[in-house]
Amino acid sequence: MKKILLFASGTGSNVENIIQYFKNNKDIVVVGVFTNNPNAKVLEKAQQHYVPTVIFNREELNEGSVLAKINEIKPDLIVLAGFLWKMPESIVAAYTNKIINIHPALLPKYGGKGMYGMKVHQSVLENKEIETGITIHYVNEHYDEGEFIFQEKVAIDDCALADDIAAKIHKLEHKHFPQIIEKLLTSKF
Repeated sequence: MKKILLFASGTGSNVENIIQYFKNNKDIVVVGVFTNNPNAKVLEKAQQHYVPTVIFNREELNEGSVLAKINEIKPDLIVLAGFLWKMPESIVAAYTNKIINIHPALLPKYGGKGMYGMKVHQSVLENKEIETGITIHYVNEHYDEGEFIFQEKVAIDDCALADDIAAKIHKLEHKHFPQIIEKLLTSKF
């Protein structure tokens, strides 16, 4: 049985989608949701699906107690699904090429510290891009600089608002993120 550990900071729409995707899978299971936000809606979504949750602060993340909890679980893949903090080098080193993230743009454009969610979509809109997309990538010690695993584009020339772009990106994320996770865990790339 392959184990997925999810990290999130917000509403958890990708987390819920991933949990539902693997709900009846006999070979892959979501074993937990870790969050740095005690008020995150992702906690409710995880609990509705009976997935254990862990809340931690920055000190616990950086001082090793989060790594200790991860080591107890022994996940096959750590998935950042809307997790906004940078992963400490100790976790990245312990789980090299076993941590992935999804970014709501076609990296390397619109990546880096502070570029997440609506900030990305607003920047894409303001720069009059005609397309954007998603990037699923390995996590290294720098924001959004890990090796790309998958990218998918979408035309946005019909989008007047950042919210319109966000809607298209969410569709891409929900379609492709669980499939890429499954491929990584079953070595079907």
